Amino acid sequence: MWATITAASYVTAAVAYLFLFVLLLTNWRGRLYGSLLAIVCIVSAFWAFAIASQSYWGFSPTFLVEILEILRNAGWSIFLIALLNPFQQRKENSIPLKIRPAVAAIAVLYLIFFMLAIFFNGNYDGGFTSHGQPASYSTFFIGVIMAVIGMVLVEQYYRNMSSEQRWRIKFICLGIGGIFVYDFYLFSDALLFRKINSDIWIARGWVDALTVPLIALSVARNPKWFIGICISRHILFYTTTLLSAAIYLLVMAAVGYYLKLSGGAWGGILQLTFLFGAVLLLIVLLFSDVTRAWLKVFISKHFYSSNYDYREEWLRFTRTLSEGELELTARAIKALAQLVESPAGGLWFKQENGRYQLIGCWNIFLKNKTIEADNEFCKFLEEKAWVIDLQEFYSDPRKYSSLVLPNWLSDIPRSRLIVPLILHRELLGFIVLIEPRSAINLNWEVRDLLRVAGTQASSYLAQYEATNALSIARQFESFNRMSTFVVHDIKNLIFQLSLLLSNAEKHKDNPEFQKDMIETVSFSVSKMKRLLEKLSTGNQSEKLEILSLDQLLQQIMERKSFHIPKPALQITHSNLMVMADYSRLERVISHLIQNAIEATSKNGQVWVRLLKKDSSALIEIEDNGHGMSEQFIQKKLFKPFESTKTAGMGIGVFESKEYINELGGQLDVVSKESAGTIFSIFLPLSKNYQENKVVS
Repeated sequence: MWATITAASYVTAAVAYLFLFVLLLTNWRGRLYGSLLAIVCIVSAFWAFAIASQSYWGFSPTFLVEILEILRNAGWSIFLIALLNPFQQRKENSIPLKIRPAVAAIAVLYLIFFMLAIFFNGNYDGGFTSHGQPASYSTFFIGVIMAVIGMVLVEQYYRNMSSEQRWRIKFICLGIGGIFVYDFYLFSDALLFRKINSDIWIARGWVDALTVPLIALSVARNPKWFIGICISRHILFYTTTLLSAAIYLLVMAAVGYYLKLSGGAWGGILQLTFLFGAVLLLIVLLFSDVTRAWLKVFISKHFYSSNYDYREEWLRFTRTLSEGELELTARAIKALAQLVESPAGGLWFKQENGRYQLIGCWNIFLKNKTIEADNEFCKFLEEKAWVIDLQEFYSDPRKYSSLVLPNWLSDIPRSRLIVPLILHRELLGFIVLIEPRSAINLNWEVRDLLRVAGTQASSYLAQYEATNALSIARQFESFNRMSTFVVHDIKNLIFQLSLLLSNAEKHKDNPEFQKDMIETVSFSVSKMKRLLEKLSTGNQSEKLEILSLDQLLQQIMERKSFHIPKPALQITHSNLMVMADYSRLERVISHLIQNAIEATSKNGQVWVRLLKKDSSALIEIEDNGHGMSEQFIQKKLFKPFESTKTAGMGIGVFESKEYINELGGQLDVVSKESAGTIFSIFLPLSKNYQENKVVS
């Protein structure tokens, strides 16, 4: 009964393949690919009929069934390889997959399988059972390998078809892929249990027959399946890794099984120990940087016409330069090192003193060696812009005829490459890279990539250095600006103390003058202490507080009472409160009043008024002095270092306007030559004042 069911299953498959063969002969328009598919179908039909006849009648010889099995799988593989078309001439700007080594490897494998089937005549490990099932452990293993080859080829064909074209070929991929997936399941199960599962073997014929309509449908949709292939290096890397791991595990499983059979009582223990060690070794290899680097170089060398996927490399290069916890100098070294799988390196950069100094290291400690800019080595790098291969230089110095290496360069362990950092034809620095993890061929492509990447890295480093220089310049600018204001305040204090000394002889017996003198000296001392604190602690946040303007103005006027002309204070609205720093606001108002006094003759007058206008406090400082021209007010008054006074610094009015603007206020000025000037200070009233007004 089982023989009849087996025969029926495989006869069905033979009829299905024969039908597709006839269909292809009568309707095919795909030339080479149609011919190949027709040949595969007729071979598959003979294969299925041979298994059916051996199972039911025992007619077909064992070695013939095995040869047809190999021919059938080889036919599908050849058809898929033809669709990938690895021998087509590509355009110069394309980056095609060179699968010729892979084709050669597949051809060698199938040749070995043919040799085993023919020379051992099917009896090298058990042949077939009476039901037409293979009983050979070696046959199981060969079946798994052929299925893996087929699945990989189907996956590559589908993946590299454009998304718009995949609807045309998805059914043939499902059909051929289904054949190989089922075979992999069949022979893997046989390897595991050391015999063919009868149910899986019998159903195989019907499974193959079910895939034929899928192939026929794809034939009708897409008679020309060729694509210009360009496989992602990441996909190929992981595919190769998985395929290698699978083959490795299969070989290790076979060795483990042999140990179990030949080890006697210790066989099971030896098998488990060996398999554990094999899996552990595989994990170590998969996580090894050296292995990964070697595999990437191997794939680029044997499968691609170019060494790099430039899009991926440039994205990684830019990402490494722009991101990460490392400093920019270390990131620049790392970005260049990754291009050649170098594990470490150092960066020398040009300094202000004209020397190239070590400014960064990555994964290595180097001594701080310097080199002069006019050194022959630096001149060579700047003129030639060559990437120097030290191994090549030591073996054949004639290629670098005028190059003289620094003595300390030979002290760097395992140094291999020197990459110049050139920007606008100027040598900004150079990077020394350590020997790569895997052997590389430093051809023109690698040199050009390193040279271009070095230029990009040098632009990042130049911008980084310029940013640092600008930051330092800004710090000096801030310090100089603060020092200018401090010098201005000291000048005002000296003026007040000088005026006090000039009046001391005249009013030394006046008790009121003596009292005012003590207050003035005390105020000057406290102000100088605050200046010293500010210089020692740097720019600290100001202490904002609610200030009463009438009290502040009264204190200022008391200190100005001995000036000639003596300013007069008029308070129209009292209890006006503002939010400000006492020291700075007092300095601003005092300076404007002092300017008014100095601009007015001894017979003139200076008025200070406090009033309220809308939601702001208004302080007016008016004098009838010599005034200012409109042109001076517009172009010079509020600019630093512009002054009409011979001993003036031109800082006070600039600082006054800046601080009043910081408080949200406004400083206006109206002046007329020989008539006088009015400074108007508008300051926003504090919320407390506005709330008190609403309550009242």
